[in-house]
Amino acid sequence: MTQLRVILEQLVSPVPGGIGRYTAELTRALIATAPPGADVIGFVPSSHPDLYADVERRLPGLARLDKSVLDRRMLAEAWRHGFVERSARGMVHAMSLMAPLVRHDRVHDPGTQIVVTIHDAIPWTHPETLTRRGVAWHRAMARRAERHADAVIVPTHAVAEDLRRYLDLGDRIRVVGGALGTELKLPDDPVARADELKLPQRFVLSVGTLEPRKGLGPLIQAMRELPAEIELVIVGPEGWGGIRIEDLAREAGVSGRVHALGRLDDSDLAVALGAAEVVAVPSLAEGFGLPLLEAFAFGAPVVHSDAAALVEVAGGAGYIVAREDAAGYPRRLGEAIGEVLADASLAERLRVLGADRAHAFSWRDSAEKVWQLHADL
Repeated sequence: MTQLRVILEQLVSPVPGGIGRYTAELTRALIATAPPGADVIGFVPSSHPDLYADVERRLPGLARLDKSVLDRRMLAEAWRHGFVERSARGMVHAMSLMAPLVRHDRVHDPGTQIVVTIHDAIPWTHPETLTRRGVAWHRAMARRAERHADAVIVPTHAVAEDLRRYLDLGDRIRVVGGALGTELKLPDDPVARADELKLPQRFVLSVGTLEPRKGLGPLIQAMRELPAEIELVIVGPEGWGGIRIEDLAREAGVSGRVHALGRLDDSDLAVALGAAEVVAVPSLAEGFGLPLLEAFAFGAPVVHSDAAALVEVAGGAGYIVAREDAAGYPRRLGEAIGEVLADASLAERLRVLGADRAHAFSWRDSAEKVWQLHADL
């Protein structure tokens, strides 16, 4: 019996964010596409029993959920220094750099292999947008991956190109993208739910963890370029960096037009996506950009930055705004959003292109590539 051990650390993380969604979706697809005689086993840090139950509920068909004796922070430090418990060994697929990276002999023990995922190159290209601790940990684990990983999965060719400048991974890099969330579906009465959420009549939507690299500052400043009846709705959990939406809105002179809703469940996020006139993805740096695909699937025209990964994922279906020069970025964002709002034919063209682009990504395809990668190893 082949056992693929999947590291599910992000599913018990306090702020799972996009990587948490990626972990859940890809693991479900790995279970659904498992070859005959293969099982998918989960591995998580020591956590509250309610979190274990939630992981098992979200991943039906998981053969077993193994639990570390170490909590998330202790496990991260242990793996950073190469201390790996026996239950974390075998054929391992890590959904991030949180991985049991140790020396092993894949030639004489083919059942032992380690594949890790690096979602972006931001710790090297934009370290100022992360915590110092986060940058140090990611770089340290990437060095371990450089030495011990049998393969490294990245979500886009843009990330692959960036990483080649900083890490010697040779031919071990594989590009396996994400896709639209399978649980992202409208409720029975989306109009009524939009009223309950107090969504504005006309609004621009931004989705993502509240942290510096997401470009929320420039986006809020861009609201000054838009008509007063257009409001901004921001959806996502708090991250690091002390991003205070109220303060940014007040400084930009748009208080009362900016609304932070925090984290929404999938059906409420679908309602917001379906009601938005424009979805803005102004990120200063990204590895994939899942909100692009989410917006495409729900018929919202997208205005996004020229971050290379966003341009790659959008595939020409979004309105691209250059980030440089930085001082003029808010104005350019506002002008682009305003153009889409004012030009019905442009908005409709972006909707059609976006809907077509969303179909190019599939979790099943991604899972099959992962299984093939482990078979090749």
